[in-house]
Formats: sequence, structure tokens, C-alpha cells
Amino acid sequence: MTVSEAKQTQRKAGRAARKALGPEERKAANAALCAFLWQLAAVQNAQTILLYAAFGSEADLSALAEKAQAQGKTLAYPVCGEAYSLTAAVPGPDGWEMGQYGIRTPILRRSEILLPEALDLVLVPCTAFDADCFRVGMGKGYYDRYLPRCKNAVKIGIAFEAQRVEHAAVDEHDQRLDAYVTERGIYKWK
Repeated sequence: MTVSEAKQTQRKAGRAARKALGPEERKAANAALCAFLWQLAAVQNAQTILLYAAFGSEADLSALAEKAQAQGKTLAYPVCGEAYSLTAAVPGPDGWEMGQYGIRTPILRRSEILLPEALDLVLVPCTAFDADCFRVGMGKGYYDRYLPRCKNAVKIGIAFEAQRVEHAAVDEHDQRLDAYVTERGIYKWK
């Protein structure tokens, strides 16, 4: 099996695993995941955070976002652009729309744009991950192109434990993260 085929298999299995969580199990998992995240010094110390608006069955960070916003932290969300580029945008009050993949996305002209080097923390979704903090994303490479530019940020993957695989299928361009957080705990690489 090629790396590409292995990624497709892991993507499919990871999406199915997170979709299989029942409503109560998902609610409890999201709460536990956000609680583990909040314990991390990287989260406590971050002033500028790139996170994501959960799409489909992804782990939901809205509880963390609410708490972070209440503490005055700046929250940016990704906007996917041409040539698989990613932009960190802090949306204004009327700054949201449904993006190209059906994901709730900031409207760039109604948002403050943050440079990658201005970020303290990047929270990254995935379809599958391993304990060595490698991830399999959706397949377009938006984060893999963006993360190397986030020179001052701690990069933490977010997933449900059911998405963990023994070894994530990765290529040389796939970015290893500093840690992974699930509802069961924290995996650290560094």
C-alpha cells in the first residue's frame, strides 16, 4: 500500500470513528478534551490563538473558545484560500459566512488578519493521528503549508481518541505537531 493509499484509508476510518460517537459520548468527550487543553501552559500563556470552528463530527473547541475569549485572548480562525493557502482571521461581530467546504468561516474583509508569526498557539484538527504527534488531515495540505510559517507558536493537534492510529501515514512535507490532546489525555512530542 502506498502512503497516499494509507492516508486515504486512515482518513476514512478516522472520520467514521468520530462520526460513530453518540451525542452524549461526544458531549462528554468535547468537555474532557477542552479541560485537558485548558491545563496546558501553552494554552494558559497564549494571547493569540488560531483554532477552528468544528465541522461535521470534528472535536468541538467552542467551550475553550468561550473561556479564552472571556480572558481577553485573541481568537483567529482559518480561512482557506487559493493555492491551498491558509489565513488566520479574527472575525468581527458580523464577520462569519459558510466557506467553500461548508465550514463556518470568517469573512476576510470583516476580519483582522494575523500574520503566522504573530500566533502563540495553533490548534489543528485532523482525521487521524498517532502518539508521535503526526497527523493525517483532510488531504489538501492547508495546515502543512501554513504551520512552518508559525515560528513562535506551539502547535497542538485536536482529535478524539478513536481517531488514533498506530502510525499515521505521512510524507516528508507532513508537519509533526508539538502535542496532541484528546478526551483521554495529552500526547507530547517535545
